[in-house]
Amino acid sequence: MVTVEQIRSLRELTGAGIMECKQSLEDNEGDLNKAAEALRLKGFARAARRADRDTSEGVIEAYIHTGGRVGALVELGCETDFVARTPEFKQLAHDIAMQVAAMGPVYLSDGDIEEGDSRPANQVSLLQQTFIKDNSKVVADIVQELAAKVGENVRVVRFSRLALEE
Repeated sequence: MVTVEQIRSLRELTGAGIMECKQSLEDNEGDLNKAAEALRLKGFARAARRADRDTSEGVIEAYIHTGGRVGALVELGCETDFVARTPEFKQLAHDIAMQVAAMGPVYLSDGDIEEGDSRPANQVSLLQQTFIKDNSKVVADIVQELAAKVGENVRVVRFSRLALEE
């Protein structure tokens, strides 16, 4: 039997609905970690189905590094202004702007890399770079996790990096 505390814990961990949490816990015999992983995978599948939806809402986040010598602008898009106003969405935009300032990507995705550019994709492609706040994931994973959590298409639309004397 699944307890209310287990459902509450799983809901806080994943952001999934109450009934989804209850069902996942029942399917995984009350194991919180297995239930969370099942919900995460289910969320990724839903996010993949939404990938072609228009992302006409979102935020533009600016980040200026200490000292004012490096800065970045990032446009992070989503489907609704409701999601764009959430703290998680704003935090992701800020984190990606920090990533751009720190790592200096040239291209958005590995599909944008120009022919003849022999640099590794994980150095020059923003979405393929290792995330600076979690070395076990790439930026694309972090974006997909938020998309799975909020139930909308979320994508990095564009970015720009400025640095003195570059």
